[in-house]
Amino acid sequence: MEVFLQNVIAVIWDFDKTLTPRYMQEPLFKEYGVDANKFWQEVDGLVDFYTSQGVRRVNRDTIYLHHILTYVRKGIFKGLSNKKLRELGARIEFFPGLPEFFEKVKRFVEEHPLFKEHDIKLEHYIVSTGIYEMIRGSKIAPYVDDIWACEFVEEVAEPGYLEKKKQQSLFRDTEKDKTDKEITDICYAIDNTTKTRAIFEINKGSNKVKSIGVNDDIKPEHRRVPFENMIYIADGPSDIPVFSIMKQYGGIAFAVYEKGNRKAFRQVNELQKQGRIHAFGEADYREDSQIYMLIMHYVEEIAHRIVKKQYETLKKRVGKPPRHI
Repeated sequence: MEVFLQNVIAVIWDFDKTLTPRYMQEPLFKEYGVDANKFWQEVDGLVDFYTSQGVRRVNRDTIYLHHILTYVRKGIFKGLSNKKLRELGARIEFFPGLPEFFEKVKRFVEEHPLFKEHDIKLEHYIVSTGIYEMIRGSKIAPYVDDIWACEFVEEVAEPGYLEKKKQQSLFRDTEKDKTDKEITDICYAIDNTTKTRAIFEINKGSNKVKSIGVNDDIKPEHRRVPFENMIYIADGPSDIPVFSIMKQYGGIAFAVYEKGNRKAFRQVNELQKQGRIHAFGEADYREDSQIYMLIMHYVEEIAHRIVKKQYETLKKRVGKPPRHI
């Protein structure tokens, strides 16, 4: 079992409407001349469409992925590949102060003399029901330590694929072969409830150490990132499952809203009234904004607590020298 020093602070982010003023898929719709409102209206109607055929349950959070694939098959999103999704991700617009804030908060911890002495690190994570390749291609990706989001594949494993694989050259450049092929299926889907699994992966360290399983029984004091070392930032009611985990286990939960959006303000205000979040602020990450100061304040508070805990642990382990009578 790996021995973790529990010296990592994890800042975990939702994506759409948290880091961005619009849904990340906007560049996709613009590229292909698709009416975004019409697409999302169709997605909203899919539950009724499929249940009318006798389907018992439809995942509202991820059904849009299937509709994207339908658009590919019908030639509307012709040529849509993972490479294309990455390229479109570069066009995603972010709220003021991003991505610079990601670097600033990390540098604050790394350059603080006391925190540096105690080897305290800060990591940024994105946990989103959006599209992985678009996030990967965005300008915020270089500042992120890991991403959980939905992923497409371009080539499915057909019956007998294991035998065919044996016949292929070990040196075949599979990445090059698949880059321009259209996406055909969903490889990984994450919804607003299964986001909590990603939180536990960060907590236990299974995203860093592959031999650790997310369901492994690991005592809290042996986990890589304790919940009290986590800050989660998201935009609204869909993130209640993760907000609940944060509140239950001692993490920090923030909500953000877009400037001037009264509906979004009412939602996050209600979340605070219900005790689901610690605080909320306008989605403006420029220096000295409310959310900037909130995150910086709690990062510093967590870092000082880590230092204090290290001192206390050292004090327990190092006994006092014997004295002369």
